[in-house]
Amino acid sequence: MDTPLHPVADLPPSILESFEMNRQCPFAIDAFGADVHAEAALVREQAPATRVLLPGGVSAWAVGRSADIRRLLVDPRVSKDAYRHWPAWIGGEVDAGWPLAIWVSVQNMITAYGSEHTRLRRPAAAAFTARRAAGMRPRIEEVVGELLKDLAALEPGHPVDLRTQFAHELPTRIVFELFGIPERSWAPLHRIINAFFDTNITAEQAQRNAADLDVTMADLVAHRREHPGDDMTSALIAARDTTTTAAGADNGADNGAGGEGEGARLSEKELVDSLILLFTAGYETSVNLICTALHELLRNPHQLALVRRGLASWEDVVEEALRIEPPAFYGLLRFAVEDIDMGEGVVIGRGEPILISFGSAGRDPAVHGADAERFDVLRATRGQHLSFGFGTHHCLGATLARMECAVAVRRFFETFPQAALAGAQELPRVQSFISNGLRELPVVLGPRAPLAD
Repeated sequence: MDTPLHPVADLPPSILESFEMNRQCPFAIDAFGADVHAEAALVREQAPATRVLLPGGVSAWAVGRSADIRRLLVDPRVSKDAYRHWPAWIGGEVDAGWPLAIWVSVQNMITAYGSEHTRLRRPAAAAFTARRAAGMRPRIEEVVGELLKDLAALEPGHPVDLRTQFAHELPTRIVFELFGIPERSWAPLHRIINAFFDTNITAEQAQRNAADLDVTMADLVAHRREHPGDDMTSALIAARDTTTTAAGADNGADNGAGGEGEGARLSEKELVDSLILLFTAGYETSVNLICTALHELLRNPHQLALVRRGLASWEDVVEEALRIEPPAFYGLLRFAVEDIDMGEGVVIGRGEPILISFGSAGRDPAVHGADAERFDVLRATRGQHLSFGFGTHHCLGATLARMECAVAVRRFFETFPQAALAGAQELPRVQSFISNGLRELPVVLGPRAPLAD
């Protein structure tokens, strides 16, 4: 059965009314992300950029056309640094009390601009090389095998939630092992990460979450300083501490500004914020991607048949899953360094926030055709998505996430060749307009093939 199409004419009247009102004023992005694709389709059709209102009353421009997004992602007039290029943040009009402040208050490579981005990305890229990622394949295969054995030991015939018992467990073990995170921190970090992506969170809840994060991260960094290992956290700590020592002449001051140049050190805040970015993105991206790939093949069995017949690869499945349901739907936030003429009479003013819709780009008919909402592993444009970003902010963990998903999905269907969805085809999704994934994936596993050793 094909994924159903949702023509604009068939969208709920409430959403259509909201967009009609948008011709005079911003429409409010749904904090629960109830129908992000419906919103994205209308954003895409309105104009090159459309005014929207984010939770907490923050106004921004939403951009949904693939060509416009690609152009903005490499435009030097676009920044992610709120401290330098968002007047509302600099002047305190928007501050740490904003429920989504964590997305702009962190100081790491994802929020940096120009030479600062280069400085902050360098130590992470050095620690997280393609070679390191490729070297993790045996461990990924091992963990997947362990999880499949656990699934096989369950009582047959009863639905299993693959998100909780498979898709969640794999990146938890792989990413948290990669960063050397002790098991005592796993549960607190999961709670914190879930709160990051809750776009309906209150200011009070967000501030409590930030306080919990400070405690958890301080414990992690202290633990790894005392017990360094062959992990990403230890590598980044070593990069910070080594350059701090080498800097010598700075009197040991650590005011949070890293400075510029190849020898410039990470501040302690930049170290912590870089770690937050890397393992949060590594976990959430992989969970959502694995769930999407499994779900699409389960509800489109003829697509799974194409893979089994060798007409498409598991890597093709991963790319089409990334295209049709990017693990992160919107990117918060970018800022215009100067006025940007988008065409069609739309100008994004200097200092105004920009909301990039990666989910919209993946279903843009101008790139993927009139059937862009249909899952198709043979689609010629399946790799022409922006789900891992584009340009200087392209995701460092893209290789690892793709590998995890391809191994997990291949091994699952080899082990449970007759697995089927339990119940409805349409499943509840994560209540967020940033994170884009299923809240649950109930599946009846069916007869099991012999498990690999």
